[in-house]
Amino acid sequence: MQTDGAGRQQRGHVLLIAGDAAVRRRAVQVAPSANLAALGVLPVSALLNSQVPTDTTYLDGARDPNTVLMRLRAAAASPGPLLVYLSGRLTLDRRGHRLHLALAGTTASTVRYTALPWDWLGTELGARTAGPTTVVLDLVADKSAWPVLQEYGSLPAPPSAEVYGVVVPPAFAGGADRVSAYTRHWIDQLRRSPTRPADLHLHAFAVGAAALPPGTLVLPAMREIAAPAAAHAPAPAELVPDPRPHIHALASGGRHQEAATLAQAWEQHVLQTHGSTSPEATHWAEIRADLARMAGNYRSATQLWINAGRTRLEHQPPDAPEVLAAAAGALYCWTQLKDQAAARDAGPELVRLLSALPSLEPRLLRLTQQRLEVLEGSR
Repeated sequence: MQTDGAGRQQRGHVLLIAGDAAVRRRAVQVAPSANLAALGVLPVSALLNSQVPTDTTYLDGARDPNTVLMRLRAAAASPGPLLVYLSGRLTLDRRGHRLHLALAGTTASTVRYTALPWDWLGTELGARTAGPTTVVLDLVADKSAWPVLQEYGSLPAPPSAEVYGVVVPPAFAGGADRVSAYTRHWIDQLRRSPTRPADLHLHAFAVGAAALPPGTLVLPAMREIAAPAAAHAPAPAELVPDPRPHIHALASGGRHQEAATLAQAWEQHVLQTHGSTSPEATHWAEIRADLARMAGNYRSATQLWINAGRTRLEHQPPDAPEVLAAAAGALYCWTQLKDQAAARDAGPELVRLLSALPSLEPRLLRLTQQRLEVLEGSR
């Protein structure tokens, strides 16, 4: 029997809250009821990531914020792990300038009386010490709330909880009345993975796969989850058709940070599985190099291509197509560097790589050496 610090038997709680649907031009942007119904068919142990006995509360169609508060308070008092999922429309009390989760029947003129103040969530969960707390959000901000979120740069959240989710901007046209993309991909990962991934990994892959509208607020931001997500990425066999087309599509659509994060996550998994000098690991390093090139980060791209070429040279002949391709990628990105200091720093390594390739056209090495000499002379 698992107990908490006070000797009470641990008992988990899953609280699923569906606020008001978000609709734009008669198109549903998020359908909270559909999201709750889809989550409801999953085993509670998968939702909570725990095998302790668990209570589950569904709040769908609530109209009284005090009713939601009572359920939230009861869930926060549970002596075990807690998952709170919220889906719906974020709105603003324009008089008090406070964010609210719109409930069923909330209108612009009744926000103060019919919607759940967002800071209540922080108040109730912030004082919780009985067990780990996870909050998952799938929200749409309306036109009144979105400027406030832009001002904050984020969505205020309980500091003691792990918070994952997305807030879609109001300009999103929406789609059919169905499970929203972020929640759907979160569920898909839980269903398809033989072992339950950590919430951080679910979030990272759901964000990457959901084709979110431009400007979507991601919590936490992809740059904040890149390192931990990469360190513990789920295995390819556990998660997605081949992720490379999707990663490339993200980068092609200008979502460079998301593409880089997912590529780094897969590379780290391959490193742990196959080793740092494996062909698989080198291939993913090359993918990250090309993503850096697409993002215009030629400094990083140059170094990644040089590293890939050196690694391949340790295991392949110098005239192997993969070796020559890595060298060509490094050389191209180096020539695009406008920062003279960065080009000067990377130049010697690039020259050493090119010098080790006897089948390379001699002119390329000569031009590289000449440029490096000019850079060295400009110190």
